[in-house]
Amino acid sequence: MTSAAAAALRIHGGRVDLAAQAYPQAPLPWIDLSTGINPTAYPVPPLPPEAFARLPLAAELDDLCAAAAAAYGLPQGAVMLPTPGSEIAIRLAPRVLTDARGARVGILAPTYSSHAAAWRAAGAQVRELGALPDVDAALDALVIVNPNNPDGRAVEAEPLLAFAERWCAAGKRLVVDEAFADVRPELSLLRGPALPRGLVVLRSLGKFFGLAGVRLGFVAVNADDAPPWRDLLGDWAASGPACAIATHALRDDAWITAMRQRLAADRRRLDATLAPAGLTACGGTDLFGLYEDQDGRDLVDAFARAGVLIRGFTHSPNRYRFGLPGDAAAWQRLERVCATLAIAKTANTASV
Repeated sequence: MTSAAAAALRIHGGRVDLAAQAYPQAPLPWIDLSTGINPTAYPVPPLPPEAFARLPLAAELDDLCAAAAAAYGLPQGAVMLPTPGSEIAIRLAPRVLTDARGARVGILAPTYSSHAAAWRAAGAQVRELGALPDVDAALDALVIVNPNNPDGRAVEAEPLLAFAERWCAAGKRLVVDEAFADVRPELSLLRGPALPRGLVVLRSLGKFFGLAGVRLGFVAVNADDAPPWRDLLGDWAASGPACAIATHALRDDAWITAMRQRLAADRRRLDATLAPAGLTACGGTDLFGLYEDQDGRDLVDAFARAGVLIRGFTHSPNRYRFGLPGDAAAWQRLERVCATLAIAKTANTASV
């Protein structure tokens, strides 16, 4: 594998096409464990033909937002706005929240890299932080991913809301990305009493429901902060099919409850599967795990040779993120690779 290909596989998850080009001899089909997307997607219901043939009606968009508010929560005086994926909201946040050129922005890191990239592209000065800053810190805006990707770091809702109120009262802006909060609903600020002005909460349909291709997310803000978001997102920020699928999924309480239980069980199984290969769990959520390897191995390469794509990190070369296998065949492939690594590790230890 070339150094360029190796770097590309560590920048973002989901790049199975690049992995297949770099490892043409790997067994097929590729098993993608490089993302935090639920591999057991919500079963898409039959869609009416008109969902594809016309623009979504205002009533359908309102119904979608009502379903999201019921599923996630929505504080009094706040509004829920659909977006064509949460990624676009990340890119728009610098334009909406500040005069980004020259703005001083703190980001709790390490985290999802698109946040820093969006602010830097807008001309902001980005500082990576290891903890919540003091309210009087020399910052204009702050970004928190809660629970965090890739390490699962979490800030409990009550202290985070108290911080948000003080931060925003000082005239500063706060983005809280809750893309993975479906598996930790108690962390969500959307279950609180109010959203202060200057606070933006992001949600993603694609992660928990396994529907990343639908490209649907949500922005929740105080109603007084909504106009610039509405102006930039336009009248039809969600497609007709996305409206129909998401409204149905968000109201399926039985599926949501059962899936949370399944994901928790699968995450425990993932920890147990990787442990014999010398990987120690050091974070994550029920949608993915972060693991540490102390043996200096290139595990992106080792797993890719077996047709399994995982996520490595240039900033932490001994840490790897694993998503969840989606079926019995994927689990069996993962278990075989781990068994091979365990044998090699034992042999290396014995020869020392």
